[in-house]
Amino acid sequence: MTGSTSPGGGRRPRPGRSRRFTARAAAAVAVSLAGALTLGAAPATPAAAGPATGPLDRFHHQHLHWKSCLLGPDDTIGKDLEQAGARCADVTVPLDYTRPGGRTIKVAISRIRGTDTAHRVGALLLNSGGPGGQTLGDPPWVRSAMKDVAARYDVVGVDPRFVGRSTGLDCGWPTGSMIRGAGTGRAGFDRSVAFSADLARRCRTHAGDLLPYATTRNTARDMDVVRAALGERRISYLGYSYGSYLGQVYTTMFPGRADRVVLDGVANPAVYGSRLLRGSEQANRHALRDWADWTAAHHATYGLGRTGSAVLAAVRAAQSAAARSPLRVGAYRVDEHTVPVVVFNGLSQDNPAAYGDFAQGVRDLRRAAEGRAVTPSPWLASVLEFLLTGHESGYGSAQTAILCGDVPAPRDPETYWRDLRRAGNRDPLFAPVTNNITPCAFWDAPRERPTTIRDDLPALLVNATGDPRTTYRNALAVHRAWPGSRLVTLRGADQHGVYGAFGSSCVDATVNAYLATGRLPAEDADCPRPAA
Repeated sequence: MTGSTSPGGGRRPRPGRSRRFTARAAAAVAVSLAGALTLGAAPATPAAAGPATGPLDRFHHQHLHWKSCLLGPDDTIGKDLEQAGARCADVTVPLDYTRPGGRTIKVAISRIRGTDTAHRVGALLLNSGGPGGQTLGDPPWVRSAMKDVAARYDVVGVDPRFVGRSTGLDCGWPTGSMIRGAGTGRAGFDRSVAFSADLARRCRTHAGDLLPYATTRNTARDMDVVRAALGERRISYLGYSYGSYLGQVYTTMFPGRADRVVLDGVANPAVYGSRLLRGSEQANRHALRDWADWTAAHHATYGLGRTGSAVLAAVRAAQSAAARSPLRVGAYRVDEHTVPVVVFNGLSQDNPAAYGDFAQGVRDLRRAAEGRAVTPSPWLASVLEFLLTGHESGYGSAQTAILCGDVPAPRDPETYWRDLRRAGNRDPLFAPVTNNITPCAFWDAPRERPTTIRDDLPALLVNATGDPRTTYRNALAVHRAWPGSRLVTLRGADQHGVYGAFGSSCVDATVNAYLATGRLPAEDADCPRPAA
């Protein structure tokens, strides 16, 4: 997941690329049983790829036309895939699984085929989070993380429905994220209410025919169509952040069709929904302090203060100045609703490159607060473009549609106002982000109840103790609920998404051993933070 503002944990970082994590808000709503599995669910035993017998057969047995992944000379994702030997295809799926004979949409996939056919395990499907994150371009770096075991898998990237190269959903938003800070006082909160209501209205206007079908359950159904179209009886799965929730839903809806399951940055289904970020404030404060200490140690480079306390004071000064009057940062006006999201956005990756990007961004904000002319650094420019323009409207639209379509959110703005007043006194920086109202308060009610996740999932879970998105506390809760799971813990890192991204040979070796053998570790594994 990238490091942009995303409510469910965000998209997973691709090594060596810019990180954007869209703020992942989710509601603490009890997950309830959806009754009998609806059309597209599987029996308890693996299905053979034999003769067609049901309403989804034309989708399960479709012929895939594999083609070049390269769309043009500026297509960096396509170039990476081409260089790695990947091919791409479009999978046809029903828009509405209760009407499989009706309208169809496309789900884009990529595949790098395994070379060790004598020891082939099968297909490994990927999801890098979001919701709304593109995954089609991920097979090359995932194969690199897998090392020798990669040869035994076909590694498959999937852009979920309405995301990336799949059939799109775009509400025509002036932003790439539904997340904003609540501002100061009732007037600021009322502006947030109006902002959220407007985003919801735009979605009803521009994408109302698609919104009812933007759900995790439908994405899971699509995954099973992909499985069948690939000719696989079972699939293995690697999901990060929101992708860990998708993996839980898939394995529950389609028991017997999942082989080896790795969930990294574990989302807790008990609190999944549009207010998922509530409860992450302490982890974000810890991550901010660690970044401030690092930045203080590099005062000669960034000039934000020689102590962690001084660096934190610079953050607070920028926030206070923006509350008095919007800061001018290049072509952008950065107000009290935006500054806390910029800070939140800087805290999902624990490494010098990410820390340095964030420090430059805070330095720019402080200079703007002092009334100086500022040309934003590349990282800050990217975040502000994401938050304050429609450049990535499709990302925020799809993400919001899935979160709002999965779990109902409180409707009354006063519910959020009361939560903000209670939490804001304790945490004036992060609580106004994690407790604020979102467009889900103005969304049509979900068509289906959330999936009640099975309690016997034999998965390998991975989480860092300081993860500020999918917190370690939630990973422990999920692990306790699944006696058959094993938890790999990365100690001492404020990192969201670990396997293949943090340079932990301990984590990577543990995951790869499981992918190679299909056997979970005999007991949970603790991995130390790698030496700098």
